[in-house]
Amino acid sequence: MRLTKLEHAALVIGESGGELYVDPGKFTRPVPASAGAVAVVITHRHDDHWTPEQLTRIVAANPEARIFGPAGVAAAATGFAVETVEAGDTVEVGPFRLRFFGGRHAVIHPSVPVIDNLGVLVNDAIYYGGDSFTVPGVPVEVLAAPAAAPWMKISESMDYVVEVAPRRAFPTHEMVLSPAGMALSNVRLAWATEQGGGEYLPLEPGDAIEV
Repeated sequence: MRLTKLEHAALVIGESGGELYVDPGKFTRPVPASAGAVAVVITHRHDDHWTPEQLTRIVAANPEARIFGPAGVAAAATGFAVETVEAGDTVEVGPFRLRFFGGRHAVIHPSVPVIDNLGVLVNDAIYYGGDSFTVPGVPVEVLAAPAAAPWMKISESMDYVVEVAPRRAFPTHEMVLSPAGMALSNVRLAWATEQGGGEYLPLEPGDAIEV
């Protein structure tokens, strides 16, 4: 598999000629409108993780692409054929096996309602928890580690990375940071990854790795 980090929370994963998009939202530049996408996973309904414009672009180029998300996404994404998934579900689509975990978004503040959120494990290798610190409880080859968000502090993300103990990790959810803040988060997340013997990859948008 080839994983390409896009801006903020978005990823694209390629395998055997198929592509999987994850969380193409408003802080991500317009995703390429190329054919080859077999599925889109949206972890939750916040617009930094999906927008109608991003989905429309993907679906226009790939009319058969399937869209997966929790119930909150299905309710928000009117006009799109979102297939509702829940924690514990497994879906096979093209060359991808998707396993879903968690169920709830991390708490931002008691005044802000908690919405549904699902983490996704792709081909038993790449794990992205969306806006949560849900630990999948299975071995993880590559972890998307949150660098900053209104719902976290860096010590929480460090603890999360230590608990997951991935072989490799890279930053996500970084568009709320300045360059100086990103550099600080990279140092802390690298330390956390190394505690389990893993390697931290400070990927920038557009960077890709083989998994």
